[in-house]
Amino acid sequence: MRRHLTHLLAFTVLALGATVYAQTSTGGSNTGSTTGTSNSDLQNDRKDRRQDRRDLHRDRKDIREDKRDLHQDRKDVREDKRDLNHDRKDVAKDRRDLKEDREECKEGNKADCKDAAKDRKDIAKDRKDIGSDKRDLHEDRKDIRGDKKDLHQDRKDARNDKKDLRHDRRDIRHDRHGK
Repeated sequence: MRRHLTHLLAFTVLALGATVYAQTSTGGSNTGSTTGTSNSDLQNDRKDRRQDRRDLHRDRKDIREDKRDLHQDRKDVREDKRDLNHDRKDVAKDRRDLKEDREECKEGNKADCKDAAKDRKDIAKDRKDIGSDKRDLHEDRKDIRGDKKDLHQDRKDARNDKKDLRHDRRDIRHDRHGK
């Protein structure tokens, strides 16, 4: 029995010594090397949070700019449609005038023959305008598609930055409280 008691006492002393040695080697009351890594983690998390805030600010700024571009492109499309309709009406009007001038030219009116040539030039010019308006309309619609894609990507980036901010706040809280 004495032998068991001696072994038990020796085991207790060794366990207590190992516990005391472990506490003193790690720094004891949060002043050792583990606090140094947690402080650097905390600093890195704060740095990440600042960077994510900047990114979020830039993304929101890009979103506003893309909305402005999209609005301007839609405005351009409306103007091009108006121009196209106006040119089509001009062509129709010039064709009517040309038809009337041809009929009067057949009757022998020389002034209407000259007016018919002028109407043909107007029709050619209006057709050229219609072509350029169609090209402009196509380009503006293409710009709208690109701006929509940019807007979608910026919104996606903003959502990711918000998510990163949430994770950084959580990491800071875990680093402070050790949870």
